[in-house]
Amino acid sequence: MTPPSKPSKKKQTSPDNTSTASPTETSADAVDLDAETQLPSEINLPVLPLRGETLFPIPDSVHSFVVGREKSVAAIEEALSKDRRILLIGQQDPELESVDLNDLYEIGTEASIVRMLKLPDGTTSVLVEGERRLRAVNTISEQPFLRVASWPVDDLDESPQVAKDLMPRALDLFHRVVELSDSIPEDSYIRAINTETPGSLADVVAASLPLLPDIHQEVLEIREVSERLTLVIQVLEEEIRVLELEETVRNGVRKEVEKDQRDLILREQLRTITKELGEPNAQSAEIEAFRKKLNSRKFPAAVIERGLKDIERLSSMPQGSPEASMVRSYLEWLTELPWKKRSRDTTNIRDAAKILASHHHGLDRVKERLLEYIAVRRLARNSRSPILCFVGPPGVGKTSLGRSIAEALSRKFVRVSLGGVRDEAEIRGHRMTYIGSMPGRILQMMRRAGTVNPVFMIDEVDKLGMDFRGDPSAALLEVLDPEQNHTFSDHYIEIPYDLSRAIFIATANTLDNLPPALVDRMEVIDLPGYVEDEKVAIAEKFLIEREIIEHGLQSGGVKFTRGSIVRIIREYTQEAGVRGLTRSIATIVRKHAVLRAESSEQGWEVGESDVPKHLGPAKFRFGMAEAEDSVAVATAVFNTPSGGDLAPIEVILAPGTGQVELTGLMGNIMQESAHAALTYARAHASRLGYKDVDFSKQDVHVHVPSGSLPKEGPSAGLAMAIALISALTKKKVRRDVILTGEITLQGRVLPVGSIKAKVLAAHRAGIGKFVMPKSNRQDLVDLPEHVRKQMDFVEVANLNDALSQTIRLA
Repeated sequence: MTPPSKPSKKKQTSPDNTSTASPTETSADAVDLDAETQLPSEINLPVLPLRGETLFPIPDSVHSFVVGREKSVAAIEEALSKDRRILLIGQQDPELESVDLNDLYEIGTEASIVRMLKLPDGTTSVLVEGERRLRAVNTISEQPFLRVASWPVDDLDESPQVAKDLMPRALDLFHRVVELSDSIPEDSYIRAINTETPGSLADVVAASLPLLPDIHQEVLEIREVSERLTLVIQVLEEEIRVLELEETVRNGVRKEVEKDQRDLILREQLRTITKELGEPNAQSAEIEAFRKKLNSRKFPAAVIERGLKDIERLSSMPQGSPEASMVRSYLEWLTELPWKKRSRDTTNIRDAAKILASHHHGLDRVKERLLEYIAVRRLARNSRSPILCFVGPPGVGKTSLGRSIAEALSRKFVRVSLGGVRDEAEIRGHRMTYIGSMPGRILQMMRRAGTVNPVFMIDEVDKLGMDFRGDPSAALLEVLDPEQNHTFSDHYIEIPYDLSRAIFIATANTLDNLPPALVDRMEVIDLPGYVEDEKVAIAEKFLIEREIIEHGLQSGGVKFTRGSIVRIIREYTQEAGVRGLTRSIATIVRKHAVLRAESSEQGWEVGESDVPKHLGPAKFRFGMAEAEDSVAVATAVFNTPSGGDLAPIEVILAPGTGQVELTGLMGNIMQESAHAALTYARAHASRLGYKDVDFSKQDVHVHVPSGSLPKEGPSAGLAMAIALISALTKKKVRRDVILTGEITLQGRVLPVGSIKAKVLAAHRAGIGKFVMPKSNRQDLVDLPEHVRKQMDFVEVANLNDALSQTIRLA
């Protein structure tokens, strides 16, 4: 672990401990509680927020603070009236006057108040003794002072021998620092050598060093003893190097002072000349603003170093030069990106469950997965954020579900759509050398979020393209890989950016176009679509009321009967989602809005018979497309980006020369299934009852309607075989049966994918029997309970079993 930038020789303090510290990058990982079966008991204490100071739990050591805020004084007085115990925690932003739990670090120190003294200037001096580390978890009250519930944070000694071996090294280095430094008293070293445990030694040494508040906080938050002592040793080594360099630097101070004075005089002369000429020096003001931001210590060391270098470059450039504009733009991006600021997660599972239930109907698997994540975060703070991928047809609520997840976690929500993106630079950004260059969409959205842990939705990830400008999906491999995205590299920023704290949610209609490597990095959650009952519930709970309000009507001004909603779903929509249903409801509401504008009549009810008056004739037919059983026609079911869809397979035999014609825009795999079905039919002609058919004189034409839509996959093989055998035997196929499954030359029926989407399509069409491969039995578990009860599922292992269920023998 490399220590941060050069520690300050003087603490920056003011009344109420003003400082500019921010949490370190490793603090959260260092103090996480282990996932245990029983959480520790909570401790209820008043809170004294610290600004620019850190209190360590060192026995028999007192520390004084100057307190000026009314809430802080009230907290001290409350502690004195009880048991003198109080919790001291540092502020993340020392500029804030009024703070809550979200503005504080997670780890603080429980202390005992030794003495309180009112000062003549109106402030209060308090003397405290640190006792132990505590983690603040919940707010109990905020008035008249902040009171929180907290858990004790005990030291972990996983390598006791290693920690003991580090103690002599730490003492030797500390002794050297005391010798070189004029600000550290000899008593500090005496206290250190009398310390018996490695953890206490690390606390004593860190408390004695004039370090920056963020380094003090990092030491306080490290729970593992050997790791804490290792960090202190690294800080001591850096302090020694700085102190030893001071003697060398002191010899050249006079020359540097003279140069600085010369530069100062020249700059003052330039400022005076500019002022006399009436020309505003805007660039100097910008440089000072950038320098002030970087000096706030809210950035990693690499960002501060790069920013200061570019500020020096900018100060030497002409104000109107193109290069100055590029550097200025870069500094704006560098200082406005959130490098450390984060929002605190909601860990109340009940509240999160209520939010999800109020926004979405169904989607039980997604809700269960999110509640699991919240529970894990409560027990293990350093758990990795999941990379989820919602896959399903349009209109099932993938994007809106991301917003609900952000609300349930109390996180910021950002969304970027990658539909049609073909340039890799859209993900990774352009090099700074180009005029007009900027970061990629990932960092652009992180800047908009303002925190390092938003819910980041990547929409339409399956619509990415690829051309001579690169492959954007390959750039996403680093973004969506928990093992790599903590050092995401953007070509514009050129400094590794930590994306590991964000929850990434990708959405896609299908996984067919996604590279396998990208799919492997995500946890895929299928959203196949809604059944009729779910659509009715969604319309009654969400859609109708929302459309009424959006169209300027009073809540409840238009009422839909359940029969009218069912009729709209069956006769005017044919979709897996609810977008078509939403548009139909909006059309009816708009017509009533016109009547409301023309008259004062209120309160209309839309019945089942009223639907055609508003929406016109029915667009779809609910049920089978075939009115009766037919010869040489079997119904298959396909999975499309819009959900499952039914399609009849038609076969015609005609005198000819034994040729096979396949039409309906079939793909190669589907054509192979048709040839396999024909081969099976010819091989078993005698057993199936058409041995007199001369295939060399019969042309076979297999057609799938909706010829303009491409069709692919082996799942229609079973329906093709049934339709072909029906044509040869001249026996009818049952019209109330749906078939899916891949067939082999031996007549075996193999499993296929997307069973849930196909079953829902058959259920929407009112089909009663679903013939499927026996190997797909486990896929029925994901179906809604009422769908399983309303449909008859026939599991077949070979073509003979399917024939007995589909072709009428009489």
